[in-house]
Amino acid sequence: MTERKPSPSQPPADRHDLIRVRGARENNLKDVSVELPKRRLTVFTGVSGSGKSSLVFGTIAAESQRLINETYSAFVQGFMPSLGRPEVDVLEGLTPAIIVDQERMGANSRSTVGTATDANAMLRVLFSRLGKPYIGSSNAFSFNIPSVRGVGEVSVEKGDGKTEKREFTAAGGMCPRCEGMGSVTDIDLAQLYDDTKSLAEGALTIPGYTPDGWQVRIFAASGFVDPNKPIRKYTKKELHDFLHHEPIKVKFESINLTYEGLIPRIQKSFLTKDKEAMQPHIRAFVERAVTFTPCPECGGTRLNAAARSSKIKKINIADACSMQISDLAEWIRGLNEPSVAPLLATLRQTLDSFVEIGLGYLSLDRPSGTLSGGEAQRTQMIRHLGSALTDVTYVFDEPTVGLHPHDIQRMNNLLLRLRDKGNTVLVVEHKPEVIEIADHVVDLGPGAGTAGGEVVFEGTVAALRASKTLTGRHLDDRAALKPSVRKSSGALKIRGASSHNLKKVDVDIPLGVLVVVTGVAGSGKSSLIHGSVSGRDGVVSVDQAPIRGSRRSNPATYTDMLEPIRKAFAKANGVKPALFSANSEGACPTCNGAGVIYTDLAMMAGISTPCEDCEGRRFQAAVLKYKLGGLNIAEVLDLPVKDAVAFFGSGAAKTPAAHEILTHMADVGLGYLRLGQPLTTLSGGERQRLKLATHMGTDGGIYVLDEPTTGLHLADVEQMLGLLDRLVDSGKSVIVIEHHQAVMAHADWIIDLGPGAGHEGGKIVFEGTPADLVAARSTLTAEHLATYIR
Repeated sequence: MTERKPSPSQPPADRHDLIRVRGARENNLKDVSVELPKRRLTVFTGVSGSGKSSLVFGTIAAESQRLINETYSAFVQGFMPSLGRPEVDVLEGLTPAIIVDQERMGANSRSTVGTATDANAMLRVLFSRLGKPYIGSSNAFSFNIPSVRGVGEVSVEKGDGKTEKREFTAAGGMCPRCEGMGSVTDIDLAQLYDDTKSLAEGALTIPGYTPDGWQVRIFAASGFVDPNKPIRKYTKKELHDFLHHEPIKVKFESINLTYEGLIPRIQKSFLTKDKEAMQPHIRAFVERAVTFTPCPECGGTRLNAAARSSKIKKINIADACSMQISDLAEWIRGLNEPSVAPLLATLRQTLDSFVEIGLGYLSLDRPSGTLSGGEAQRTQMIRHLGSALTDVTYVFDEPTVGLHPHDIQRMNNLLLRLRDKGNTVLVVEHKPEVIEIADHVVDLGPGAGTAGGEVVFEGTVAALRASKTLTGRHLDDRAALKPSVRKSSGALKIRGASSHNLKKVDVDIPLGVLVVVTGVAGSGKSSLIHGSVSGRDGVVSVDQAPIRGSRRSNPATYTDMLEPIRKAFAKANGVKPALFSANSEGACPTCNGAGVIYTDLAMMAGISTPCEDCEGRRFQAAVLKYKLGGLNIAEVLDLPVKDAVAFFGSGAAKTPAAHEILTHMADVGLGYLRLGQPLTTLSGGERQRLKLATHMGTDGGIYVLDEPTTGLHLADVEQMLGLLDRLVDSGKSVIVIEHHQAVMAHADWIIDLGPGAGHEGGKIVFEGTPADLVAARSTLTAEHLATYIR
């Protein structure tokens, strides 16, 4: 971009209107230099893995946040995440960055849509002012604050300095039975321990409670139970002390610790956390051992009787929070109280923003952990739309994920509103509808992984369309309806589906064909498919739940491909497979197999540096002498998938088990990924396709995919359609929840839900072929598909 020349009358402060990046080298970026206009909407596009997120999130946003963190005292920085400086030569003109990504909200089960957006706080103030009867301040309506009572001596200022006893009460709204959780738990003791064994023999079947672990050894140290005695032989007192003993201080190996019964310990360590945020093996244990039922005292509202008794126009705060937000907005609009007029105006604006952004079907009491990535991102936007901040940089990661074409226009309007407030808006996006509204476009590529990392275009949308880049060539792509569709081989019958907003839906899903389930966001697609199909035998479900893994996790470990590779190395060299694991015997002793040294600088931000002994290869030098097909284990893990397919497909390194997994990875468009690339560096679309690759080798007859085009470039959608066709042609039934018109046009059968979202949806509004849908033009989906096809 040509630098703007300052006019003679322009103050110096007004001349800083560019964010300048020079020599960015994060991940696969190759000395990237760009100049981004401030107070404009810039869209970053390019194939998945081209370096968009590395430039926007890993460089610009990361450095902005690091510089802000450095303004805090060293003491405060000690409690903040350590942020290293990005690999970049120069970054100028940065403004404070606010990242609005698709990470799931709330690892706390008490977090709801209302508490995450301050709407709940405003409602509590409203009820404390207008609710009848009056029960107290806004805290009296909070399910996170318990009611407390106490008696103490206080000095009362009467002139004589005397003290007197007084009783204190602080009203909170928390239900005392469920402690504000909304549900009570029933724990199946048979899932906690095997009563035929003693603690020393491994009676406990709880994750992390091993016989030699401190959690179990503290039971022996307490003196209340005999660790060598089978649990079924405990006396009543011993069993009570083992399961329910109140917290008490005990000495354990010269350390003072708190001992308490197994049940309260399980409740504190597992049941206070959001189940969706748990690691898979922990979540599996909780689902196996614990049943959650609505609290009988509060009816699942989380609030005590006093909070539920105070009403405004016959509505209490629990009723208000359980309303669909679009209905709640109308109810608030009907309140006309001059004493709280500013509060009502702000609350109306917040609730209207939910409706405008396409989330009017949610309720304020919806647990934030149950929101999809797209819903979480749009919920975070609510806070920023009403913010008084200007001249900040908002960074969005594919804000159209989970949005029907009908909803994308509303999202575009919100992005433009943020820009028009005087903010810089940076958007990573693939959808042409969003690219169209950009003031400035940065296209990265030309390919993915090592073949990407360069700026192949920078300029206006019109110039992009005229360019010869991959994005420019595909920007105006349109799909054609298939001349013929496959015939089904049977049907999966669903009868009376009524979860969430579904209205006793009856539908026959054809088998042996490609079925696309569509409809506006909140119409009931996921409720229908995940609620009635995903749990059945023979169904393989690939959803959008994020992959959980440490910085040591990579595609080779996640797909279990590393196991046959290690065995092949061991067989070829006559040594143990454990030598070829960076987490086991083969690990570099200096960095413990991490490849980098993490240095904690106490009050300052920690830093990571490549290990000098192994040079980042993670293995000890002796291990790297062992070869397979001419390569050592570090060199194999550095191979891109497409090269690894050939390497393990024939010759001395032929390993059928690894070759099969690699072929699946190449089929889903991940041929550029390195086998040892940390999972933490993968984009959302890459992680989802990696999950799909791991499931492709399973025996399931029905595949359920949740928006498989997420994170895919326009040019990659065709490859995904080819993959779906191959799955169907191999005898699988494929059900896809999708909004992309190209996938709809390619379907053999479409099931359209609607007509709206929330309680305005939940019905089947169309079943049939894409051609019939377009011909009928009876739904929102039909209108958008008709204008999309050529």
